[in-house]
Amino acid sequence: MMKKTIKRPFFVVNPKAYLYGADSLKLAKYADRLAAKYGVDVFFTAQLVDLPVIKRETENLIITAQHMDGIVPGRGMGHVLPEALAAAGVSAVFLNHVEHPMTVSELAKAISRADELGIITIVCADTPEEAEAVARLHPDIMVCEPSGLIGTGKVSGEAYMKSTNEAVKSVSPKTLVLQAAGISNGENVYAAIMSGADGTGATSGIVAAEDPFAALEEMMEALDKAGKEIKGEA
Repeated sequence: MMKKTIKRPFFVVNPKAYLYGADSLKLAKYADRLAAKYGVDVFFTAQLVDLPVIKRETENLIITAQHMDGIVPGRGMGHVLPEALAAAGVSAVFLNHVEHPMTVSELAKAISRADELGIITIVCADTPEEAEAVARLHPDIMVCEPSGLIGTGKVSGEAYMKSTNEAVKSVSPKTLVLQAAGISNGENVYAAIMSGADGTGATSGIVAAEDPFAALEEMMEALDKAGKEIKGEA
């Protein structure tokens, strides 16, 4: 199956397990409106049971699972079946997040299964060396973020962003790079894109903000600004 072509710069709203049910849907609907307003691709993750509802209630989001296993229909109690995600309208999946790590073998199988079903793969890595190694599996998107900065509000340094961008592109030029560690405001979003990242995103910077909706809009506005400057439209 063909995968969606991703427009750059893109944004990921990743509530992890902070939100579920009605709260997750409320944020998804707001992100959906912002995706239309700014004309950008927005990936939205949620708990597995919430994904079909979010798919049904939104029009512009790239519905994203937070994990998937590289299994086929049959035995696999408790694992996440790729076909089930595809049937639920899922178009992308996170793999190997520091909060849900995978072995190289597990990761390779999951990427292969996602490719078979046309599911966009978003694979996480920590160091520049790990980013280069994982990039050899040719995922669609690489998330490069130092694990120690996740959820801290402290962003990756410019040197880290540039070195991981280069590490990924050196072995997998078509893989897009997302820089997202510690993103908590529009300034962080702008800096990440201007450093050469293809996309960025946030979790605690949105869900833990005093006004999550205002925080998300500030980030999306900054993403739009950076994108226009890079394209020479500003």
